[in-house]
Amino acid sequence: MVSLDKIDHIILKALLEDGRASFSAIARETKLTDVAIKKRVESLKRRGVIAGISVDMNYKALGYENPIFVQIRSEVSKHKDIIKKLNEMDFVLELYQILGEYNLIAKLIVPNLETAEKFINQLGLIDGVIDLKTMVVLSELKKSVTLPTKTLQNKI
Repeated sequence: MVSLDKIDHIILKALLEDGRASFSAIARETKLTDVAIKKRVESLKRRGVIAGISVDMNYKALGYENPIFVQIRSEVSKHKDIIKKLNEMDFVLELYQILGEYNLIAKLIVPNLETAEKFINQLGLIDGVIDLKTMVVLSELKKSVTLPTKTLQNKI
């Protein structure tokens, strides 16, 4: 586990709130120099705390429906092949291995429910897939892009 100090937490909080936050803006908040903040961010990247800076896409603006989650139960012997196939599929945004009745969960984004139906039917035809359980998101109620509040409060 990587150890972070108060300044690291302030930097992370600022970047989580706005991935384009300038080093000078963060420097003003921390009372450090731009160069010191740049070195801190580079250190956070080297230590694997910051894996990258990404764009938070609004898929609805691009004409896509709400996300769909599909739980997948697969044969153990075919598990790796199924993961490989899912990782190559265009509509699969995220894929997780899980514990429980199902062993994978995929987050899909599709342009419409007709496409979703066809795609989910294709998933069911993959060799080794035993069962699928589909959940269509009605609305997003919380999307967090920060560290847990208690962790931050203890550090800042």
